[in-house]
Amino acid sequence: MVTNITNLGRSGLSDWLVQRASAIVLALYTLFIVGYLLFCPGLDYATWSGLFAQTWMRIFSLLAFVSLSAHAWVGLWTVTTDYIKPTGIRVAAQSIIILAIFVFLVWGIQVLWGA
Repeated sequence: MVTNITNLGRSGLSDWLVQRASAIVLALYTLFIVGYLLFCPGLDYATWSGLFAQTWMRIFSLLAFVSLSAHAWVGLWTVTTDYIKPTGIRVAAQSIIILAIFVFLVWGIQVLWGA
C-alpha cells in the first residue's frame, strides 16, 4: 500500500481537478499559439516580440507555465506511485522530478519576465 508521505495530504479529487483545469489552460494556450502562427503568415521577430511584450500575453504564458508544472507533477506523481513500489526509490525519483519541474518553472519565468 502506498503511504501519504509523498502526496502531501491531497485527495484524488484535487489531483483530478488540477489535471483537468491545467489541461484546459494548456489546450487554450496551444490553440492560441497555433492560431496566431496560422493567421500571421509573415511572422517576424518584431511581431513575435511585440506579442510577448504585452502584459496579457505574459500573464497567459505564466499561467500556461504554472499549469504545465502542476499537470506534470500530478501526472508524474501518479506514475511513480503506481510503478515504483520501494518507498526510498520512489521518494528519490519524486524529489528529482520536483527539482526539475521547479528549475524549468523558474527558468521559464526568467525568460518570460527577464530583461
